[in-house]
Amino acid sequence: MKEIILINITGPDCPGLTAAITGILARSDVNILDIGQAVIHDTLSFGILVELGDASGKADVLKDLLFKASEMDQQLKFTPVSADEYTQWVNGQGKARHIVTLLARRITAEHIARVSTITARHGLNIDHIDRLSGRIPEGLPDNQSKACIEFSVRGEPTDAEALRAEFLTIAQELNVDIAFQQDSVFRRTRRLVVFDMDSTLIDAEVIDELAKAAGVGDQVADITERAMRGELDFKASFRERVALLKGLPESTLEQIAARLQLNEGAETLISQLRRHGYKTAIVSGGFNYFAEKLQQRLGIDYVFANALPINDGIITGEVQEPIVDGQRKADLLRELAQREGISLEQTIAVGDGANDLPMLSIAGLGVAFRAKPLVKQSAKQSISNLGLDGILYLLGFRDRDGL
Repeated sequence: MKEIILINITGPDCPGLTAAITGILARSDVNILDIGQAVIHDTLSFGILVELGDASGKADVLKDLLFKASEMDQQLKFTPVSADEYTQWVNGQGKARHIVTLLARRITAEHIARVSTITARHGLNIDHIDRLSGRIPEGLPDNQSKACIEFSVRGEPTDAEALRAEFLTIAQELNVDIAFQQDSVFRRTRRLVVFDMDSTLIDAEVIDELAKAAGVGDQVADITERAMRGELDFKASFRERVALLKGLPESTLEQIAARLQLNEGAETLISQLRRHGYKTAIVSGGFNYFAEKLQQRLGIDYVFANALPINDGIITGEVQEPIVDGQRKADLLRELAQREGISLEQTIAVGDGANDLPMLSIAGLGVAFRAKPLVKQSAKQSISNLGLDGILYLLGFRDRDGL
């Protein structure tokens, strides 16, 4: 009669352990039903679920395992698994899985306790926990560090909206970011990333910088802020702001472009995306002059932004259709996905303003980056405490992958 046993081994990590243990099991009629291991700070936790076929040889196999474990300074535990328990485990393999990603400058016990309490309350069971970020050197300033823990959870939440709301609440309270996404094949096959430009890729609203140069900075900044919060129609507010730029010399564009700063993590993110074969695009309600500068600097594949009509070296204050507003951004995302021969589930959209919400809502992964409160509440995911390269963690990248 066959018997199923869970073998747990813990102790100092050492080379050759897996070979030694499985070598002993290989001498008998043993099937490996499950296997996994983790090493934390040079301490090993190793588990094997085995099916022993010959009951008469069971005692010798277990005795040899005990001797070998003692010889290698390991603790070993055997746990019999009943047929009903095994059947229940097998039947659970088709259940839905989700990924919870916790991002912060430094992760504390409270962060993990609060996240795991919420997942349990919503009927989700944690199967696996993994650190995606690198080891943080002692004494590294918080503003230079980044930490990420990924939880693989099994089951469907009892109330997905309530779960997200709780995650958002503690994220704001603890200054962390928490992403919750389905662990599907699309998470590992996304191929196109579309970015807003102003306040997303760059740490500025270009139209506000132009307005300062034109002496109408306060007027335009107020309109921009209200538009990004979703209080004003984007097209109408865009026409109003551009009209205030009338008479500004074309030379001002180059001066402003020279001093624009990329947001934290932008170069790392885009270089890694290019390295792994992703296509990238800027889809911006700003101006193509600046978007094309970024395209050249970062190696962006596509650029769609608004024209800024100039006549005799002077900005005319007119607007050229079509204006890239929220709906246009969503339409462009669809068009790019079709051009690349992929589904919307394989796309990622990143933005900070209300006019980004239409594309964030239809992308497979929509990320609000350092966004306005309305956008953070409405987007599927948000990152406010790390740089843009934190998006790589949402895709499952690890620092040891060369980030």
